Amino acid sequence: MKWEDFRQSDNIEDRRGDGGGGGGFSLPGGGGGLGIGTMIVLGILGYALGIDPRILISGAEMVTGGNRSGYVEQQRPQTSARPTTPPTDQIGRFVSAVVAQTEDVWSEILPAQKGMRYTPPKLVLFAGQTSSACGRAQSAMGPFYCPNDQRVYLDTAFFDDMRRKLGGGGDFAYAYVIAHEVGHHIENQLGILERAQRAQQQAGSRVDANRISVRVELMADCFAGVWAANADRKWKILEQGDIEKAIATAQAIGDDRLQSASGRVVPDSFTHGSAAQRVEWLKRGLQSGQIDSCNTFAR
Repeated sequence: MKWEDFRQSDNIEDRRGDGGGGGGFSLPGGGGGLGIGTMIVLGILGYALGIDPRILISGAEMVTGGNRSGYVEQQRPQTSARPTTPPTDQIGRFVSAVVAQTEDVWSEILPAQKGMRYTPPKLVLFAGQTSSACGRAQSAMGPFYCPNDQRVYLDTAFFDDMRRKLGGGGDFAYAYVIAHEVGHHIENQLGILERAQRAQQQAGSRVDANRISVRVELMADCFAGVWAANADRKWKILEQGDIEKAIATAQAIGDDRLQSASGRVVPDSFTHGSAAQRVEWLKRGLQSGQIDSCNTFAR
């Protein structure tokens, strides 16, 4: 994926020097935090014992309270604004460039396709843990979007875990993770997150609530594809093998793939979608480049 010559976003909040502990930032190859490995172990134990592990098992999301989707909706005090000096290290610059690409693409296609002005989120880089308006952010939770403060939270040690423990990796695969979280911000701007939360609160069972969560997550996958399709149309960012790596990542973080490690796959417990579903909706966005092609609630 081409990114080195692109502009840097002004919406990066770098908290890696705040002393939160854990994490560790370098190009993928090191470890840090609890990471996806610990989450998978806890998930295996939970499913094997029939206990809800209450952790992230999708590869790009945070879990708090009873909500296991990749967005978090809790009423917490707003965090104070912090300086947004662009990072200068390589992984920070990569994240900043990807965020800038999402800003440029969505600022064009959201007005064109939906008649709405795009207001970009901020992306918070942190190491180990930090605070958010949705509660404590920790590296073990994975990347997540908080609608209360309209920020994406990312400990890039997660990219190491993608490569070493999930069989994913590569710049476009990492960009897909970021674009998925920005996809939740698009859902928030469109009013979808609020409606989904109300529907979950009114759902008759945990199974029904989980199905709503799956639709929200698959839509964010599709929006990631929409971003990539339009970014490639504008700048030819994709290189040979990029799409295959992103698809491999989408497959690896399907609920069925992660649960299969325990020998017990429980479709009613899915909160993010199966491997096949995640690939299907990512491809749908990639092929169409259209927001309306991502209506997972219509199917």
